[in-house]
Amino acid sequence: MALALQSFATVKDASAALKAAGTRYLGGGTLVLRAANEGDVSVSGLVRSTDPSLSVITVSGGTIRIGASVTMAAIARHPELGQLAKAARAVGGPAIRNMATVGGNLFAPSPYGDFAVALLALDAMVSTNDGEMPMEAFLAKRGGSRAIVTSVSFTRPAQGSFRFVKVSRVKPKGVSVLSIAAILEQAGDGTISSARIALGCMADRPMRAKTAEKALLGRTLDADGIASALAAAGDGTAPITDPIASAWYRAQVLPVHLGRLLLS
Repeated sequence: MALALQSFATVKDASAALKAAGTRYLGGGTLVLRAANEGDVSVSGLVRSTDPSLSVITVSGGTIRIGASVTMAAIARHPELGQLAKAARAVGGPAIRNMATVGGNLFAPSPYGDFAVALLALDAMVSTNDGEMPMEAFLAKRGGSRAIVTSVSFTRPAQGSFRFVKVSRVKPKGVSVLSIAAILEQAGDGTISSARIALGCMADRPMRAKTAEKALLGRTLDADGIASALAAAGDGTAPITDPIASAWYRAQVLPVHLGRLLLS
């Protein structure tokens, strides 16, 4: 099936063209081109913007801004994004990481979207041509969105506070059984003062483990301190079933891998 591609110098012009029936936005192409190649006849045309700002990474003070067209490979090798490198490298193999973009990853359905899990834990803000919103709100509405993502931004995490793991059957580039990202802050006495935990493959899109987060507050990072959080890890989840793993299996191994991540 032939696809018409239109390129525009500005996001505004690309957004106007995207209103036509059958059009999809083209970022790195790892999602939309695969869909078209697999017979998705709803895709008849592709739209993209070549605005240079979409491919820029800015680190200013304590804030990091990543343009929507920045690739996973660019993040993995950026000298000031070392804490995110593991999450970026979790996305496919080298060829995919050279194409896959931050903006596209926000729309990736489970079991994909590992980098979006990291951004959710980081409490990122998503900027689009229609405005800005928290990552959690964006994910809730992404299905019907026709807005073009322009960037994501977040506060640089304190050294050692960000943790990420992708569990897969095939290393290093297999599809996720699940992925977990966490931001943990500790008080002077060693107890946890703040916690954000994001999960991948435990719903149709990345989600927060809010009950587990609350269970960690005021506790220490040891086996006894995290026990209640692990017991609550599956609260509110609806794990997916796919050829990689069943919902039952994902629910069973979640507390195991969350425990390992918290104690790492």
